[in-house]
Amino acid sequence: MLELAGIIILGILAQWVAWKFKIPAILPLILIGLLVGPIAAEFLSEDGTKWIEPIWNGKEGLFPGESLFYFVSLAISIILFEGGLTLKMSEIKNVGPVITKLISLGSLVTFFGAGLAAYYIFGLSWEISFLFSGLIIVTGPTVITPILRNIPLKKDVSAVLKWEGILIDPIGALVAVLVFEFISVDAGGEFTKTALIEFGKIVLFGATFGFTFAHAMNFIINKKLVPHYLLNVFALAAVLGVFVLSDAFAHESGLLAVVVMGMVLGNSNSAYLKELLYFKESLSVLLISILFILLAANINYNELLLIYNWKTAALFAVVVFLIRPIGVFLSTHGSTLKFNEKLFISWVGPRGIVAAGIASLFGLKLASKGVPGAEYITPLVFMIVLGTVLLNATTARLFAKLVGVFLPKSNGILIVGASKVSRLIGHYLEMHDRHVVLIDSNQNNIDKAKELGLEAINTDIYSQTLTDNIELNDVGYLMALTGNSDINKYAINKFSKQFGENGSFRLVSTEEMMDENNNPHEGLFSHTDDFNTLTEVTKNHPSIQDIKIKDKPHLLDLIQTTNADKDIVPLFIKDNKGELHIISSYNTEIETVEDGYSLVYLGKPINAE
Repeated sequence: MLELAGIIILGILAQWVAWKFKIPAILPLILIGLLVGPIAAEFLSEDGTKWIEPIWNGKEGLFPGESLFYFVSLAISIILFEGGLTLKMSEIKNVGPVITKLISLGSLVTFFGAGLAAYYIFGLSWEISFLFSGLIIVTGPTVITPILRNIPLKKDVSAVLKWEGILIDPIGALVAVLVFEFISVDAGGEFTKTALIEFGKIVLFGATFGFTFAHAMNFIINKKLVPHYLLNVFALAAVLGVFVLSDAFAHESGLLAVVVMGMVLGNSNSAYLKELLYFKESLSVLLISILFILLAANINYNELLLIYNWKTAALFAVVVFLIRPIGVFLSTHGSTLKFNEKLFISWVGPRGIVAAGIASLFGLKLASKGVPGAEYITPLVFMIVLGTVLLNATTARLFAKLVGVFLPKSNGILIVGASKVSRLIGHYLEMHDRHVVLIDSNQNNIDKAKELGLEAINTDIYSQTLTDNIELNDVGYLMALTGNSDINKYAINKFSKQFGENGSFRLVSTEEMMDENNNPHEGLFSHTDDFNTLTEVTKNHPSIQDIKIKDKPHLLDLIQTTNADKDIVPLFIKDNKGELHIISSYNTEIETVEDGYSLVYLGKPINAE
């Protein structure tokens, strides 16, 4: 009982450490597992026993007999189902040719390149070599997001890395599952006609069960045959049921079935999907925390010694410094990405949770069947995972600066609220080469923003969606433009450090507008204009104008005019280089005003004189 409680406590502690230091959780999880497992047995225990001993095939330990094997299988099935839920077929079409090529051509380069490298460097069989290469195809958002979260990058670069990680997770898992199943149908022998038939049965039953039960589950939930409070646990039971049932009809087809089930459900656009995905994410955090400490602890010291040689370093170097760049440069050929951007994408390719988890599961299964070389699968994949995560976590920021993709100043603007006022201002900023992102919990506002070609996210400021979005790394300005002053204040308090390093602003409230002595430091545009005023001006004069400024007195006179006129709201100062500077209601003193500057305002045209 002490060991089981210890795993959960250590797992959540590792997750907290990862959050605190902004590193992938898999890093502290595996290191803790190695510490309480093989390292403790070899160096810290007097009797040579592990502090946490899973022992899946012995009579003692937390999971005696084959119980660890069953636990890992069920946990991986849930994790893969969640991965399938995130794979939207429409997104593959919409993310652009670069990402499409990365998850297709890039995956093929990794699969064949790493397979050949493992075969010739380690002398493994072709089957084991290509299983290894299939496992390391995946990168994964859970490892990329913490690494890139605090590196200001051009949006295109962040988007490529983010979507590659999201889309390649289930695809890479599917490839690895298919390769494993191809091996397992005739483990240890030559592939015969019978083996190919068995493989076909696995694919047939896995795909059929996944597709059929996904539609059945969708029908049951949409018809409200299951009460809302049982929705999440019903889905969990359904996933485990499909996994076990598919395995009963065709051995080893369960993992394929849950991946297909997740993909079908994820593309059904049902109303319950967001809630289901949130539950699965929470469950996955707990399972991952337990799973990777257990899996790392289950590795024996002699297995680590198997890869303690020059061959490991050679294989790692080939995978990271040769195969990854080849895949990236082939996939980005003819794109708008610059050479230094391609170089940075080549450098960032950390392997993640799916690779390590499935590797351990397949290593256990194949080793139990006596497949030659199976003992190399788990330590080799763990080596790639730990090596790439450590390399990228420690060098990504420095490498971004070296190759020149690190943005010296984050000029992107996050606008909280996507009302007509926000859309008008956002569109103007976008037309003047500023990266603008609007967020709103109102889907109708989001749809209207997207019709204007604006980037808009349907979320609320209380969720964690924004903090994990690496495509917002170039955002340095925050503008809260909702009609709710409490939400505006909350947005400033929560996001000013992450998204408002160059300036955080909010509209003054009606109460603040009525009190001349209550002008907040983060006040936006004008102390005499709140959301209602902006809405009224937008309704009467839905256009943004700019007027040339002669000198500083001329500017101050114009601002005074706009404050007195309720049909005009000052927004920005445009310098002679075309750069826009946000006007603050608190600090109206503009230090530098030269000939060629302009005052940008919302409302009716005014006379320059």
